[in-house]
Order: sequence, then structure tokens, then C-alpha cells
Amino acid sequence: MPNVQEKQLRWYNIALMSFITVWGFGNVVNNYANQGLVVVFSWVFIFALYFIPYALIVGQLGSTFKEGKGGVSTWIKHTMGPGLAYLAAWTYWVVHIPYLAQKPQAILIALGWALKGDGSLIKEYTVVALQGLTLALFVFFMWVASRGMKSLKVVGSVAGIAMFIMSILYVVMAVTAPAITNVEIATANITWQSFIPHIDFTYITTISMLVFAVGGAEKISPYVNQTRNPGKEFPKGMLFLAVMVAVCAILGSLAMGMMFDSRHIPGDLMTNGQYYAFQKLGEYYHMGNSLMVIYAIANTLGQIAALVFSIDAPLKVLLGDADSKYIPQRLCRTNASGTPVNGYLLTLVLVAILIMLPTLGIGDMNNLYKWLLNLNSVVMPLRYLWVFVAFIAVIRLAQKYKPEYVFIRNRALALTVGIWCFAFTAFACLTGIFPKMEAFTPEWTFQLTLNIVTPFVLVGLGLIFPLLARRNT
Repeated sequence: MPNVQEKQLRWYNIALMSFITVWGFGNVVNNYANQGLVVVFSWVFIFALYFIPYALIVGQLGSTFKEGKGGVSTWIKHTMGPGLAYLAAWTYWVVHIPYLAQKPQAILIALGWALKGDGSLIKEYTVVALQGLTLALFVFFMWVASRGMKSLKVVGSVAGIAMFIMSILYVVMAVTAPAITNVEIATANITWQSFIPHIDFTYITTISMLVFAVGGAEKISPYVNQTRNPGKEFPKGMLFLAVMVAVCAILGSLAMGMMFDSRHIPGDLMTNGQYYAFQKLGEYYHMGNSLMVIYAIANTLGQIAALVFSIDAPLKVLLGDADSKYIPQRLCRTNASGTPVNGYLLTLVLVAILIMLPTLGIGDMNNLYKWLLNLNSVVMPLRYLWVFVAFIAVIRLAQKYKPEYVFIRNRALALTVGIWCFAFTAFACLTGIFPKMEAFTPEWTFQLTLNIVTPFVLVGLGLIFPLLARRNT
């Protein structure tokens, strides 16, 4: 009877919970800024051949290791041993460093729009001054994270729901605006050819941002075993999730095409596009800046909550179940309130370097923001690789595991899908390292160097700690 009560989630619950976890309006803006209306084709491709299998692979892994609380590292530990499990856990944590370095920037930009009604705040100061302020913000919110302020999580949840509602509202209001308000469409002469990409190197380098946008489905895995009849309802929920995300992505991209000329995309659309979009929407419906200000306030609060959570949670996942063979005990030391002090210091050092070092070669805040966003699209998907490694290992050890939900029962086909997802993710990461700007300029070379060095340094640090742990032992 208790087991029946636990399994009360239906397919529509799974779909809605997952949608809020996976999707955000920024995904529409960032990828439209990269590709224009061509992104509609890209979304269809990504959802059909990557996101759906990715989500269902996560479903099988979650069902296979239903007692595991460590997510990807648990999956790797059971299939490939503790050494690789440590590397998986390290990768999951360390790829958040560029994410943490960018969040204070996003807070400043959102706050500027909320207070001033435009994007002028980041234009009034030098890059060094702004990045110094960004670092100060990060230190402050690291202190907040160490205090464990639960009320901030509530504020973040409310802000996240508000942003989700406004993102859906944007799609509905923007798509219907031409019919209701007779507004002129910015991209003239839209035909089927407007959506067909020219497959060249420039296009290929933007794929990583698409993968970054739809990644993170491993957060859904705990829901598998709480689902009624998981063999049928979980995949149904995932398919419905894919449909919802695809509809929002495609309609959102079309709405962006109505507002911003696909052939002449503003250079700061990645930085300020979300606020431009709501500002224009307010103009269409004679609401002034009200929609933009509401969104900017919600985004500010949401970004703050996300920053605080991302400072603390991934680090505690890494250190909470740390094996002394791989992580030095000094790194795990906590204070009276349970904060891993040395872990926080390591985070601060890495984030501070990533915040200040780019100011040596990137002289414009808009370019710096775009560089960090693109770096995230290269580094963050590295953790997804471990999901596919675990899936391939589970398929190879099929006789050992009997999950309630199985994605593909044919072993050869399942291996092929796992290898495809791994290879596609790796390909996106590799091609994403090339900056999306005029090639072979000093700034292009500087950004390319950072894009190559950063992942190697961050992941490579994980190979050093086991050596230190052994020495201490």
C-alpha cells in the first residue's frame, strides 16, 4: 500500500515538472541571436534526434539505480567503479565554475533594466570596474550561501515560476500581436527558405548553444520511481515534455523573428535580448515598460537564487560522499554551520580568475558576457557525456540490471543511440570552442585560447586531487 501511494505522479505531472526544470526564455533568445530564423530547423533536429533520446536515457538510468542519491556519479560508480565515479562527480561540480562567473553579470544586467529601464548600466563603466563589481557580488552571495538562507530559496522559486509564466505569456502575446495590434513584422518576406540553414563552419560552431539549452535532463531521474506505471507513463511524459519545449522554442523563435530582423540581428541581443523583447511587447500593447520591469525584477531574484544554490549544492554533492582516496580531507573540512570552508575557498579562487582574467583581452562588456555564455555552452555539456557513458555501460551489463523502465530493448540499437548521443555532445563541445566573431583578430585568438585552456584546466584539476589525497594518506 505505501508503494502505491508513493507512485502517484502521472505523465502530465512529469511533463510539467520537467518543463520548468529544463526550459527558460533565455534559451530562445540566445539561439535566435546565434542563428536567426534558421534556428527553427535546428530546434526540430535537436529535439527529434537528441533531446528525446537523452531524456528517455535518463529515465532508464534513474529507474535502474532507484536507490542512488548521487545522480550521475552513482550510475558511474555502480557500472565502472569509484575512480571514474569521482571524475564524474568532479566534472559535474567543476563545469559550474563558468556558470558561477557569469551569474553576477546577469544579475547586474537584470538589475540595470529593472532600475533604469534600459541596458545602459553596463555601458557606464569600464570592463575592469564592472568585473570588479561582479567579483564583489559573487563574494557577497557566497557569504549568503554559507549562511544557508532558506527564505532565498522560496523567493527564487516564486521568481522562477513568474519567469516561466512570463515566458509563456511572451510567446502567446508576441505571436498574436500582428493580428491584434497590426504591428509590422521586422523580418520581411519570410518563406520556407528562411528556415533552411546553410551548413558551414559558422553554423556548426553554434550547435553547442542548442545542446546547452536542452541539457540537464538528468535532474528528472528521481521522478521515475515516483511515477505510476513508469514503463508507460514516464516515456509518455518525456514525449509530452519534448512537444511542449519544441512548441515554445519554435513559436518563441518565430516571435523573435517578428520583433528582430533575422537578417540584421542586434549585436547585443544575447546580453539584452530578453529585456528588448518584453519592452517591445509592452509597446505593441501600449503597456509601456511594465512587462519588461516585471520580467527584469523576477529575473534578478531568480538569478540571485540560482547563484546561491549553485555555489552550495553542487559542491556539497561532490564533498558530501567524498572518498578519501580521491579527495583530500582538508578540502572536506566544514565549519560549525556545515559549510565546506576550503571547498568555498577553492570555488572563490577559480571563479575570481575566470571573472578577472578575460579583462586582459576582452575590452567590451557585451563581448565579455557573450564569451562567458559561449564558454558555458562548451563546458557545461561535458557533464552530459557521463550520462551517456553510464547508459552504454548499463547496456553492456544488461544481465545485471532489471529496471522497471527500459528505453530500447534491442541491445545493438540501444548502444547505437548511446554512442550517437555521446559523439554528438562531444562534437558540439569541440566545435563550440571557436568564437562567434571575426576570425584571427587579437580578441578572437584570446577567446579561442581561453576556450581551449579553461576546460582542460578545470577538468585537469580533478586529476591532481587524488595525488594529493594519496600523499596525505
